[in-house]
This record gives sequence, structure tokens and C-alpha cells, in this order.
Amino acid sequence: MGQRPEDLSRAIKSVLQQQLVTLDVVVVGNGWRPEFLPGGVRGLHLAENVGIPAGRNAGAAQVQGEYLFFVDDDAELSDPLFLTEGIRKFQADSSMGLLQPRITDPSGKVTPRRWIPRLRKGEATDSSYVFSVLEAAVLMPTRVFEDIGGWGDPYFYAHEGIELAWRVWNAGKTVLYAGDMVVHHPVTSPTRHATYYRLNARNRVWLAKRNLPWILVPFYVLSWTGVQLVRSVRTGGTGLGSWFSGWVEGWRENPGGRVGMRWLTVARMTKAGRFPIL
Repeated sequence: MGQRPEDLSRAIKSVLQQQLVTLDVVVVGNGWRPEFLPGGVRGLHLAENVGIPAGRNAGAAQVQGEYLFFVDDDAELSDPLFLTEGIRKFQADSSMGLLQPRITDPSGKVTPRRWIPRLRKGEATDSSYVFSVLEAAVLMPTRVFEDIGGWGDPYFYAHEGIELAWRVWNAGKTVLYAGDMVVHHPVTSPTRHATYYRLNARNRVWLAKRNLPWILVPFYVLSWTGVQLVRSVRTGGTGLGSWFSGWVEGWRENPGGRVGMRWLTVARMTKAGRFPIL
């Protein structure tokens, strides 16, 4: 959104410093016009803020290459061989369809547990299959991205990383959390967004409606409703009214874009560690 020019400059620099890869770099201006960019970097002006996933899709349509790397404007690659190492992992395992690195705060703050996208958190340095990704930095083959239809435009913000991972699994691929690869990102609170509680609930319902077998939809939503109620007790009910307004909105509105998960995918995900209603 053009509000963090110094962070953006660091992010671009860290990408341009990548070695042993050929780059095609686009900065998406979500409601602003990217200007004064380094040589070899193009800007894509979107007249209005279309949301995070739609912005990423718009950028992906402008570049060419065998792999796509999405990185937030306040993230920074810590190693000039980061992309080379990520591509090496894909080449070594043809079943991989998506990779999220370990995200750490550059100032040394403790990594939030939510940044480790698995039920049994364990050590942040441990790698494993996962069923959601932190969208700040993800790498994937372009062919897989196109096969699954990209990011979910309707979400605007929140949970699009879960859908991306689910659809990669549904395409017969796997999703890897690479604990041995690092991207820096400052620790921030998701509640800094004014619409966090509403979109968190709405998109949770949409996620189920767009992806899960219909019989699992109510169980998934109810399980996460229970989680939210427990969390609200801990925070004194903060945001609960907005959360339930989004919950109702999610049921009332049709998000479109449904690609029902195959039962074979449910079985594969369960075997790999997560039955998809939890």
C-alpha cells in the first residue's frame, strides 16, 4: 500500500541480491503507484486496494519464470542463496507444491507460535508438512500456482494462506514448512487491522464453503467457533461482536470459487498429520 517505503526498499534489495537465479521482479501497488524502483524492477499500479490475495494474483500475472516467490513489503531475505536453496528442495522432491520458510523477527524478538503453521508446534527450526502457510513469504512452482487457480481473491485479507495450502494438497502435492530456511519479518499483531475480527470470522466460514466436502463444513466452522470463544474469554471478549458479525456474513454471502476437496485429499492430509476440521 506504499506506506512502508524503507521496508519495501530493504525487501527489494534482498531479492535483487539473490544469486544463481534469473529474476523477474514486480512490485504491486495496491491502491498506489510504485515509483523510483531500482533497475530491473517493474511497478504495477492498481487504482484501488483490491486486497492482499488479489494483489498477489495481479502481480503473478505480470511475471515469467518456472517459480513464483511472494514476499511482503516488510519482509527481508536473510541469505543471498535463499531462492536457490528453495528451488533445490523442489528439484529434489517432485511431490512438493509449496514452501514456507521459517519467519523470524530481525531484532531478535521471540517468534510467535502462530508463525509455526502446525498443530504440534515443536521447535521453529524443525521442518514438516503443513496445511496452512504464513503468506509473508512463500515459494512455489508456477505450474502448481496456475493449476490451483492462484490465491483466493474474495478473501481480501486473512486465511488465504490456508486455502492456498489446501488446494496444493488437493492437487496431489505437499506443502513444506522449511525450518532450515529463514526470512525476516517484524513481529506484529494481526489485530492492528481494523477489520481483523470480522474478516477472520467471515473468511473462516468462506474457507470451509469454498473447499471442504459439504458434510465437513459445519464441523470445521463449529470447531473454530469454539476456539474463538475460548480465546475471547482470555481477552475479556475483545472483538467478539465484530467476529460474530463476520461469522453471520460468511454464512449469508456466497464467496464463489468453490473447488471441493476430494476425499482422497482428506485422507492424505489426515495421514500427514491433520484431519481438515481441526
